[in-house]
Amino acid sequence: QVQLVESGGGLVQAGGSLRLSCAASGGTYFSSFYVMGWFRQAPGKEREFVAAISWSGGSTSYSDSVKGRFTISRDNTVNTVYLQMNSLKPEHTAVYYCAQQRRPYGAIVVEEREYGYWGQGTQVTVSS
Repeated sequence: QVQLVESGGGLVQAGGSLRLSCAASGGTYFSSFYVMGWFRQAPGKEREFVAAISWSGGSTSYSDSVKGRFTISRDNTVNTVYLQMNSLKPEHTAVYYCAQQRRPYGAIVVEEREYGYWGQGTQVTVSS
């Protein structure tokens, strides 16, 4: 059973930085390729795509709203994906979720409905 556990959220002032982590366990990580993604859901809004990364880390994708500000990365030796968030703004306040899905090597997934495994989320609050 795949489990995804996010951490690193919290309260930060506008202009600050946070680094989210998502540790994965329970999958067949030695024999399969998994793409990873980050999504977020702000109060009163639907969950939206933030960033995604291929298994090798060679391909990444970002929403236009976070390009140049957020960086997704991963360390397959510890089955963890990261989201470095810089120059945070109050509008970045949301619950951030990581997601995982098995895909062929080199693939990347940006559609929420294509992810089968989700973490419980971590709250990020940016104060003005």
